[in-house]
Amino acid sequence: MTLGQKQRKLTRMIAQLINFAYDSGYELTFGDAYRDPRVHGPVGQKKSYSAANSLHKERLAVDFNLFRDGVYLTSTEDHRPLGEFWESIGGTWGGRFNDGNHYSLEHGGRK
Repeated sequence: MTLGQKQRKLTRMIAQLINFAYDSGYELTFGDAYRDPRVHGPVGQKKSYSAANSLHKERLAVDFNLFRDGVYLTSTEDHRPLGEFWESIGGTWGGRFNDGNHYSLEHGGRK
């Protein structure tokens, strides 16, 4: 699958995740989605807070802020229902590597 095909697949999957979250009584706002290489450095270069090989730089990862009843939920465990749903539709959930609000698609061995 090409990078562009994966980017379009991620977008459709994000729609499913958002619907699942709201149907489950959660609300979301976007955290980091695209990390512009002009600010964060190109893939392979660490600049700012972004990891050198972040999938955000290739539009293959999104971080979500999670809420329930207006309360901001910050723990990885809070994200578990969404993370497990995300994995069930083919994504990689950051809760498996201490980044609970991270939802991505694997690319080139990166998650």
